[in-house]
Amino acid sequence: MNDVSRETPPLVDKLFPRAAVPLSAYADLLATEGTLRGLIGPREVPRLWDRHLLNCAVVERLIPEESSVADVGTGAGLPGIVLAIVRPDLQVDLVEPLLRRTTFLQEAVDALELENATVVRARAEDLPPASYDVVTSRAVAPLAKLARWCLPLCVEGGLMLAMKGASAEEELDASERELMKLGAELCHIHQLGGDELANPTTVVSIVAGRAAGGSRHARHGR
Repeated sequence: MNDVSRETPPLVDKLFPRAAVPLSAYADLLATEGTLRGLIGPREVPRLWDRHLLNCAVVERLIPEESSVADVGTGAGLPGIVLAIVRPDLQVDLVEPLLRRTTFLQEAVDALELENATVVRARAEDLPPASYDVVTSRAVAPLAKLARWCLPLCVEGGLMLAMKGASAEEELDASERELMKLGAELCHIHQLGGDELANPTTVVSIVAGRAAGGSRHARHGR
């Protein structure tokens, strides 16, 4: 059996004390059913907390209160389920086209009793435009392609939050023309959890404007 720590890391109790119990339950689901169904690689199980759960949880710092959120290509629920757990004020749609994944997601939502999370079996491009305050994604596609899927889903002034790695700045530079066409108004690269996590989370945030607007880039760490 895959080994994931049955003890919640002290950092979870420190950062998200009210969410520690459901986060631990979700970690167990990922380590067991998630692995059996091929949604989480066996090698990822020992590092579920630091590489996946906490990495996703700190993204909540960028999301305004009472936001409607679409997590595009949510897969096993990262970051969508984590955000729904740590932020009960959010309404999170877990957007995923593959049946085997949505089946797992629905079972997880039911098991965790997440009343603020809804599983939506769909592709991003099939969803109604301008229907969410925030659209999140993690390791789904290059930024330019991702923006074509996600920015149209944001209300004007809403946020697209793309979890990225070391290539964030390079991707942002390469996608500038596409972002301008899509009406992006402000782009920013955030480093989250730098004082708490072994590997800080890099997030590209893009403010949605009206399609065909210009883009103003302000990029520096947070």
